[in-house]
Amino acid sequence: MFHHATATDAKTFNFNTLPSRLDAPTAPTLPEELLPFTVRLVRNEADLNKAVQIRHAAYARHLPDFAETLKTAETDDAENGVVVLLAESKLDGSPLGTMRIQTNEYKPLCLEQSIALPEWLKARPLAEATRLGVTNEKGGRLVTTVLFKAYFQYCLQTGVEWMVVTARAPVDRTYDRLMFNDVFPDAGYIPIHHVGNLPHRVMSFNVDTAQDRWTQVKHPLLNFMCNTYHPDININDQRWHHVPAMALSAFPVHSATLPM
Repeated sequence: MFHHATATDAKTFNFNTLPSRLDAPTAPTLPEELLPFTVRLVRNEADLNKAVQIRHAAYARHLPDFAETLKTAETDDAENGVVVLLAESKLDGSPLGTMRIQTNEYKPLCLEQSIALPEWLKARPLAEATRLGVTNEKGGRLVTTVLFKAYFQYCLQTGVEWMVVTARAPVDRTYDRLMFNDVFPDAGYIPIHHVGNLPHRVMSFNVDTAQDRWTQVKHPLLNFMCNTYHPDININDQRWHHVPAMALSAFPVHSATLPM
């Protein structure tokens, strides 16, 4: 069973003493693979403008009414404990995908506005992925996979123990394949406030046991996620906080798909 969140339900977690579990990539010992795009953290207004355009285009295709609220950057984009990932083409710098990651270091996760997490989970170091969107062009699936790897590496680097997502149908099947588990197995799909009160499954993934679990089942993404060095992923956390009100204009986004 689950219950809706109250002001006293949610907890934050002190990340200051958590060690990184991600080896420094300066001298990689793993096979190296180059990508046709880069994934990095948003650093300035121009970066965020690119992410906002991809985000809006992705949601507009599937959830046009909700997408109207995503034409400008959100306050959450600049909160402490939040980073925004941006995938960009090496060819022309055009935006290809984005994801926002929020830890519970400074405040509860966005999903905790809608539902109280169980005790075994809510007091642990968590990171929620939201606002995931990629272009609807060839290679979009690879962009999504690399954004997920960047999310996974960010959790390893910052000491996060559990990745948490809310996933609507049929996107939830992707997380099933990645071996995420339902936080509320008997609840099914739950209305989530920060995604337009649409029904989503709340799913979690243990970071520390990921490689062992993927190895046990010979997961097809094991080598990509754990045994390959991708120098085009740069998730070193140099925080940037200023979020202006901005309209969409600078970069054309022809169409986008909404993975989550």
